[in-house]
Amino acid sequence: MITINNLSVQFGGRKLFDEVDIKFTPGNCYGIIGPNGAGKSTFLKILTGEIDSTSGEVIIDKGKRLSFLKQDHFAYEEEEVLNVVMMGHSKLYDIMLQKNELYSQTEFTEESGLLAAELEGEFAELDGWEAETNAEKFLIGLGISSDLHHKLMKELTEPEKVKVLLAQAIFGNPDILLLDEPTNGLDLKAVKWLEEFLMDLGDTTVLVVSHDRHFLNKVSTHIADIDYGKIKMFVGNYDFWYESNQLMQDLIRNQNKKLEQKKKELQEFIARFSANASKSKQATSRKKQLDKLQFEDMQISNRKYPYIEFKQDREAGNNLLKVEGLSKTIDGEKVLNNISFTINTGDKVVILSNNDIAKTTLFQILAGEMELDEGSYEWGVTTSQSYFPKDNTEFFEDVNLSLIDWLRQFSNDQHEEYVRGFLGRMLFSGEEAKKMAKVLSGGEKVRCMLSKMMLSGANVLMMDNPTDHLDLESITSLNKSLERFQGTVLFTTHDHEFIQTIATKIIEITPKGILEKEMEYDEYINNDSIQKKLNELYSS
Repeated sequence: MITINNLSVQFGGRKLFDEVDIKFTPGNCYGIIGPNGAGKSTFLKILTGEIDSTSGEVIIDKGKRLSFLKQDHFAYEEEEVLNVVMMGHSKLYDIMLQKNELYSQTEFTEESGLLAAELEGEFAELDGWEAETNAEKFLIGLGISSDLHHKLMKELTEPEKVKVLLAQAIFGNPDILLLDEPTNGLDLKAVKWLEEFLMDLGDTTVLVVSHDRHFLNKVSTHIADIDYGKIKMFVGNYDFWYESNQLMQDLIRNQNKKLEQKKKELQEFIARFSANASKSKQATSRKKQLDKLQFEDMQISNRKYPYIEFKQDREAGNNLLKVEGLSKTIDGEKVLNNISFTINTGDKVVILSNNDIAKTTLFQILAGEMELDEGSYEWGVTTSQSYFPKDNTEFFEDVNLSLIDWLRQFSNDQHEEYVRGFLGRMLFSGEEAKKMAKVLSGGEKVRCMLSKMMLSGANVLMMDNPTDHLDLESITSLNKSLERFQGTVLFTTHDHEFIQTIATKIIEITPKGILEKEMEYDEYINNDSIQKKLNELYSS
């Protein structure tokens, strides 16, 4: 158990946390959420002792082992991969080193024998005889093949190092596991393996910071919401937190409803969320706690959401987009190879590829920002496109304009009140709207680009990784807006939930052409014949 009493943290003149009292108990997985800059990663570092609090205390039950996912990918360059994983249990690894040193001695004294017996006893207690096997199992589960296990870390690629460090964090059944964005850099199979692993943990206390809603929904029994210097605890996963907040606000606004009617609506809502087919320990724990939840226990988050709404000025006709034989070579690599497809009005298309450059290149060509080498594309005469680029640097770098004047460039209505209205929707209200465009954070720039797109009135939205840099609340709002949008959407993202809930068509770009399917994303990734076909298309 982790008990936090009266915790306050201050940086300069800003209070990051203010008199926080909260407990994290064994057997639960806590999804830590909050706006960008709220202090999610800082909170985990306070628990590890890496950062000191200004006041208050963090109490961790005596004798409990804490493990924290480290993000230093170059910390173990001269170490073998398998050893790096086992270093995750420092006590066990120290015993292994002592044993090896002891048995390598030329003279084995009586004293050495007594020490060896003591070490062997401790080694067995810590399940040392299974350590190497377990480390290998974790590595293989995360996609690190056995031929890499005895290589040095410096011989691995960046994504492979990420997986090794994750294996290190979960190795040895820690009592407390802290994970800061554990799905970053993981492929789909590795994410699924990690989900299953966390969902079947027994008495471990798990805290996870993540922007991956699908992941949070799978593994979380609780949501810890960091906002306005406080941490509020909610039973359930991210979707339950979000939708219960919406429901509670609706119930409070509707004062005409009798209390009993409100309770009935809430219990029906809870029952829907607690019905879970999964038999995992985490899902079972979550269901039990949801079933006990009462109207009086429900809290409302103070979180403000951006209001995102795309409206097309006119509907597009039937002929929307036709691409034929399109090819493009960049720096000697053929990133687009003779691809052809047709997009119909109202389609919501996710563009997938193992090569991010291929996706961005296609968008740049369709947006008229890059010349193609071969082939052709044709937009329908009634279409109007708005493009969200992956790299928005050119829109903000060295731009000496306030946000009001920046957004005014893209508005037909030049009145300040009108422009402020769109900025206000994206949480730039009051003095925030006077900020200089060139000093914005990554997330703020994205929100400005979305304001620009809302002003466009386009009937085709092209969005290249729009969820990058956004916090969970902004991602959720964008997600809902694109579900509602009546026009056509072409988008790329690594966000599982985003694809699953928006896409009506999937186009995957491979070195040997495209694979095109009209189906749900979950069905696509779990279909054996499709995955077999993709393996063929990606094979050299």
